[in-house]
Amino acid sequence: MSLRSPLGRVRGLGSAKDGTGHWWAQRLSAIALIPLTLWFCASVISLSGADYGAVAAWAGSPVVAGLLILLIAATFYHAYLGLQVVIEDYVHRELVKIAGLLLAKAAAIVLGLTGILSVLLLLFGQA
Repeated sequence: MSLRSPLGRVRGLGSAKDGTGHWWAQRLSAIALIPLTLWFCASVISLSGADYGAVAAWAGSPVVAGLLILLIAATFYHAYLGLQVVIEDYVHRELVKIAGLLLAKAAAIVLGLTGILSVLLLLFGQA
């Protein structure tokens, strides 16, 4: 016995079976951001009053640079996942929805890469 309506059976409409992966990605990125954000906040507080050279030397350390890159990547990935849900749920015009999703993804990629490249410049002593 099926609980689907006859029209639903004919159209084949049902679960997209895609929401679980998106949900898990959002939760895992949020969990990753907790220790990274706490570490970053504690580090910035400990660097208060330091000059540019001291901060650049700190960010140029390989371990710190790696953690900063993880923080930047996780932040923009998590932000994009959240924006995607909001756009998909609350934007009803298809063209505006597609444009919003493309703009959000492009912004996340461009801003994330800008942050990562900045950290890499500090790591390799170019800044």
